Amino acid sequence: MHRLQAVVMLAVAAIFPISTVLAQEPWPAKPVRVLVGLAPGGATDIQARLFSQKLTEDLGRSFLVENRPGAGELLAIQAVIGAPADGYTVLSVTTSLTILPAFQEKPLYDPLRDLAPVSLITKAPYIVVVPAASPAKTMKELLGLAKSTNFNFGTGGPGTIIHLGGAWIGNSINAPITIVHYKGTAPALAALMANEIHMTFANPITALPQVKAGKFRALALTSAEPSRALPNLGTVAEAGVPGFDVTTWHGWLLPRATPQAIVGRLQGALSRMIQSRDMAESITSQGGDAVGSTPAQFTELISAELPRWRKLVQENNIKPE
Repeated sequence: MHRLQAVVMLAVAAIFPISTVLAQEPWPAKPVRVLVGLAPGGATDIQARLFSQKLTEDLGRSFLVENRPGAGELLAIQAVIGAPADGYTVLSVTTSLTILPAFQEKPLYDPLRDLAPVSLITKAPYIVVVPAASPAKTMKELLGLAKSTNFNFGTGGPGTIIHLGGAWIGNSINAPITIVHYKGTAPALAALMANEIHMTFANPITALPQVKAGKFRALALTSAEPSRALPNLGTVAEAGVPGFDVTTWHGWLLPRATPQAIVGRLQGALSRMIQSRDMAESITSQGGDAVGSTPAQFTELISAELPRWRKLVQENNIKPE
């Protein structure tokens, strides 16, 4: 009898050893990598590091940010898609997640098929900025200037959300805006400061210090609605581009087959942090709004944005290069 029991136990162990161990092992049991598809120092990187530090304190294991810049965040996205679905590789990503497929005839990935949304973290508008010497004092004056002069709009690279926003404005007001691409937002802002371009979009954390220093003038927000963080600025839509809404967001996702228990625990921890007063104040100081969401709500946002960006790209014949 004892020999039979031993044989049965060995057979069960041979079939279920890994799954049994994983089921019993609490998550996280080791350091977690947080992949960011942008260079260090930007708003998304800063927020990813802030949340990673808080998660380390809350969950008792290190959350380590790993920057994988390149190809409009595609390198980081693909790295997480191809990672084991064990909860130890997380994607911290922006709106690029839903924009990149719009430029691909055969998309290289499907966010809803290949990834498991965990939580939306923040939303933030861009600020429309012009050189301090620009004759345009308001967004309406800037739109008029774009129609009457050889007008240049700078971006941080082709296929970015800023590229889409500039093309949207030009086509909406029937103005022959020339899109000038730079290798990053920093060179684009340097070109604006040197009066080489008439206008660009910048995130608040980058733009506001230059506005306060008198080097740039802030004219409007790119969001559909005013921002709690920047209540004194109106919107591009109000100035004469109906329906205009170019808002960037920051969210976290995991590989698609990650167990729901891990998705739920990470979402719960992020939710607690987003709701905390000090975190909300920190995000507001960067010009963003702390949002938070359930996995289902984040999935709904991604589902809505995928066709929206594809339609914009097709209707305006926007090319990635």
